[in-house]
Amino acid sequence: MTQLIDTSIYTAVTEAIQGEARRILSEGSVSAVVGYAAARRKGSAQPVVITQADDSGKLIFSAACVNNLAVYLTKAKKDIPKNGKIGIVVKGCDLKALVGLMGESQLKREELYLIGVPCAGVLASTILPDTALTSGTIASKCRECGERLPQGCDYTPTVTPPITPVLEKKYAAEIARLEAMTPAERWAYWKEQFKKCIKCYACRQVCPFCFCEQCLCDRNKPQMVETTPRPAGNFAWHIVRAMHLAGRCAGCAECERVCPMDIPLNLLNRKMAKELKELYNHEAGFEVREKGPLAMYDEKDDQSFIK
Repeated sequence: MTQLIDTSIYTAVTEAIQGEARRILSEGSVSAVVGYAAARRKGSAQPVVITQADDSGKLIFSAACVNNLAVYLTKAKKDIPKNGKIGIVVKGCDLKALVGLMGESQLKREELYLIGVPCAGVLASTILPDTALTSGTIASKCRECGERLPQGCDYTPTVTPPITPVLEKKYAAEIARLEAMTPAERWAYWKEQFKKCIKCYACRQVCPFCFCEQCLCDRNKPQMVETTPRPAGNFAWHIVRAMHLAGRCAGCAECERVCPMDIPLNLLNRKMAKELKELYNHEAGFEVREKGPLAMYDEKDDQSFIK
C-alpha cells in the first residue's frame, strides 16, 4: 500500500533558508548563495545563484529539489577564493560530496557557509514535480538514506525531520540479486546495460567528483578509452568511472538521474561502496579525510589477492 510521506516541514525550511540567506548576504558574510528556486514547470525546482539579499525570497526547498548543488562549486572552484565565501544549501547526501571534495583539496571549509536542510526525501526523476511525495514516488536513494539531518553545517533550521516510514531498499535488494548470479550472468547483465550508453557524458558533467579540467577519457594522444558509443568503449568508460568513484561517491545518484538511457549507474556505485566498506571499513561520510583506501597503503591491508 502506498504511504504518504510528511513534507509539511518544507514550508518552514523554505522560510528559514530565505531568512538566513538574506542575513548573510546583507551582512556581507558571503558573496553569493547557491540554492534552489521555482522553475517554470508547475511544482518544479532548479538551481539558482543569488548575490543580492533582495533575491532571497526566490529560494525554496521542496520534494522537487533533487539536484546536488556541490557540482556548482567544483566547476567554478577557481572563482571561489577571489569571489569570497560562498553560501550553499545542502541535503545530507550533498554534504557528503562537499566533505569528500574538501578531503581532496578541491574546496576549503573556511570558504563555504553551509546551510543544512532537514530532508524527508525528494521525488524520483521519473515523477512529475508537483506530485505528492509517497512511498511510490520517492527517489530510490532516499529509501536508504540515513542522513536526514546534515551534520556540522553553519546553519540548520530548527526543524525536526519527520520520521520517514521504513521502505523497501531497492538498491540493497538489487545488489543481493546480482551477487547471487554467476560471474557470467553478471557480465551479461552489465554488458546489456552499458550497450545502451550513447556517450553523452551527462553522468560525468553532473558528478561533483568529476572535476578534472581534461578527462582522461577525452585524451586522444594517447587514447585511453574509445570515445565512440561501441560496446568495448562503453564498458571501459563505465568501469573506469566506477573505479574512479570507489570510496568517494556520496550516493547522490545524480548520474543515474540524468542518464537518458536509464543505465543503473548508482547501483554500480553502491556495489563499489559496499565492497569498500567490507574490505577497508571505509565509507563516505561527514568526516574530512585526506586519502581514501584506494589512494593509500597500510601494512594491515588484505594482500590475499597477490599470487
